Amino acid sequence: MSTTDILYDWPRAAAFGRVIPKNKIYEHAGAGTALKDLFVRDVEQIIWAYKLAPETVNLAATERVAEIQVLRITARTKDLDPRILRAIDKAIPFPLIFEIVHDGRIKLAAAYKRPSEANTTHWVLGEYFEGEWLAEDAPRTPLPVALDMGVLYEQLLAHLVAGQTDRLLALSGAPSAAPEALAASVTETSVLPLDALLQQAEAIRKQLREIERITARLSREKQFNKRVAINATLRSAREKLKQLLTLEGCNNDGH
Repeated sequence: MSTTDILYDWPRAAAFGRVIPKNKIYEHAGAGTALKDLFVRDVEQIIWAYKLAPETVNLAATERVAEIQVLRITARTKDLDPRILRAIDKAIPFPLIFEIVHDGRIKLAAAYKRPSEANTTHWVLGEYFEGEWLAEDAPRTPLPVALDMGVLYEQLLAHLVAGQTDRLLALSGAPSAAPEALAASVTETSVLPLDALLQQAEAIRKQLREIERITARLSREKQFNKRVAINATLRSAREKLKQLLTLEGCNNDGH
């Protein structure tokens, strides 16, 4: 398990505890029959668990982040279809953090969500990042220290980005120290915005896929001369990954 996989001890003052009827999600997300069927199949209940706002966490709102809503989804399956999360995000006009619960376990999930620069009534939603499954009664960690709601949101997202990247690196056999640095890089005085952090994580993910593709090609190749050339390509790809595993390497690479 990645050391970035944690659960947060949401402030009691922020507790909201209201059940969200599925038909409200359908209505605001413009759900069709297929999406409704997904909700029926995969979702037991959706609770609006916490409302992180200036009056509940004592942090000033920002232009992009006025509030953060924490939604708790009781799922009927451990592999919740991301279209469900995307529909809920579409229906609720605030940044969301999901707690997904299934069979005595729990994990966090979220996508970076921001108002559109062209139309502030619309929201731009990125790819989803997920934490590792933890015991539902696992110890919880206090919220990160932050100066305002925007920094708090970035801190919450940074840990998810770092944890998912860490697991991808572990599966590939690559070193996994860098994601911990990624998570720590978004602080109150950070010079690296969350946008850049997400771009770096995506660059690492793409490079891991490229290494996997080259490795598969090498395993199929029988001719010695061609294997030598493929090995050289593989070394180059691994070197690029090594560069991406530092903030400087990512910035210099144009990501």
